[in-house]
Order: sequence, then C-alpha cells, then structure tokens
Amino acid sequence: MKILLTGSYGMVGRNIIDYPAAKNHEILSPTSTELNLLDTENVQHYINANKPNMVIHAAGIVGGIQANMTQPVKFLVDNMQMGLNIIMSAKACGVKRFMNLGSSCMYPRDAQNPLSEDLILKGELEPTNEGYAIAKVASTRLCEYINRENESYLYKTVIPCNLYGKYDKFDPEHSHMIPAVIRKINGAKNENKDSIDIWGNGLARREFMYAGDFADFVYYAIDNFERMPQNVNVGLGHDYTINEYYQKIASMVDYQGSFTHDLSRPTGMQQKLIDNNKLKEFGWQHQTTLEQGIQKTYDYFLSKVDK
Repeated sequence: MKILLTGSYGMVGRNIIDYPAAKNHEILSPTSTELNLLDTENVQHYINANKPNMVIHAAGIVGGIQANMTQPVKFLVDNMQMGLNIIMSAKACGVKRFMNLGSSCMYPRDAQNPLSEDLILKGELEPTNEGYAIAKVASTRLCEYINRENESYLYKTVIPCNLYGKYDKFDPEHSHMIPAVIRKINGAKNENKDSIDIWGNGLARREFMYAGDFADFVYYAIDNFERMPQNVNVGLGHDYTINEYYQKIASMVDYQGSFTHDLSRPTGMQQKLIDNNKLKEFGWQHQTTLEQGIQKTYDYFLSKVDK
C-alpha cells in the first residue's frame, strides 16, 4: 500500500518508518519543504501528484507545559490549519483511508478516569495545553463528519497516551516529561548535584507508552482498518505518579541524590489514564515494560544526544 506519512521526521513518524513492518508498504515521507502542511495548495498538489492509498497524519507542533503556555496561538492555529489542510485535501483527492493522530489532552480536565473515547467535548479542557487540544478535537470531529456523510471514506482517529522513546526531543524547552527527566537526572549525576526539584507535589499520574509499541499498533491498524473503531485510545491501561517516573529514571541512571518539590510550579491534570477497552476488543496490546522503555530511551540519549 502507498501511504503518505506526515510528520515523518518527528519522534512518532521516525519510529513508524523504522519499524520492520514498514518494508511491506511504500511510505511517502516528505520533508516540510516538499509538503508544507500550512499551505493548502501545496498539500493538494502533493496528494494529487503522488496519489497515496492512505494518509497517516502524525505531524504537529508539540511540546510540554512550558512551551504550550508561552505559545498558545502557535499551538492552536498551526495544528488546526495542518489538520484541516491534510484531511480536506485527502478527501478532495479521493483518498479513502485516513488515520488521524489525536491526543489524550482532548479529554476534559475533570473527567473521571480512565478516559473513554465518548468523553470528547464533554467538559472543560486542561488550560495548560488547551490550544493544542482544541486543534486536535477539530481534526477528530472532522474525520467523524466525513465518515458520517460517506461511509466509504474511512477517516478515523487514534488517540495515544503520552509517548516516549527513540528520536524524542530532550531539550528542556520542547520536551515531554520522560526525555526531560532523563536529561535532568543525567545532568544532575554528571554535575554531582545533591538534589533535583520536581514540579508540584509529584502525585499527578501519567501514562506513557514506548513509541516502538505505538508503531506496532499503527501497522496492526493498517491491516485491520475496516474494523478499527472510529476513535480508539491506544495506551497501557495503567499509569504511574510523577514521583515514580523520577524514581525509576534515577535508578536507571544510577543517580544517588534526593528529590525536592517546587509547589509553585504547574502540574497539569491530576490524572490522565485512558480507557483501553476498545483497544482490547480491537485485539492489540503493548509489549514493552516501563523499565525496558526507559532503558532503551536512555541508551539512545547517551549514544545520540549526550555527546
């Protein structure tokens, strides 16, 4: 199958391309110069010229709490424009299969955990990344509407929990929690720091999946796309506290210092565990444990980043 993958140079995209099952397909992985998702005409021209059988939309402007809070306009406008351009251009060009990557931040901040797919737009969003979430909700609903108007257009959304792994961003300005903490603790160890500060009380809970596992899901979904639910969560079914992530990473890095809590810092939602009942019914589950995933990610960090 000829598959157009947006965001192929990001962490998720590179893991999808690296996965062994990629060899069974022709993966189009244009650069942002070849395919400018913010340019409607450019997107339509690219799809018309290359005629993919399927689109996987993994591109996006992403970042942690700090980046989302300082650049909310960019996170809302750019992500929404990219989503609308690629979805509507694919439809206009007759592409019948579209896998849209959503985000668990689409769920209401006060919703009861675990978060099921039917909770989208059922409450107020978490303000620390609201712009990004609104853009993701818009793309998700658009895919639903397209399928509702014409069932032959299989435009569906995959909602992963937080992802980490190879090709992740490790710089503090743009990274998510696990790579940021790996860099932070590794640096503290190298600098012989006695303690490390944790934002908030460390009791907020988060669910992180190794990106190699998510790539495995993507190819499973490609092979079973007709029976994949319209919207499906992809997660572990369990979570850990921020403190537990710090402790596990410190153990892996062999950091012997202590932790302090900066209660003046924002922590985001207290829990964000996604419901995996639809995923289990779909017949897929993750393989990599948290310890295995952190070890692989730390090895990647040491070999590619910390030089």
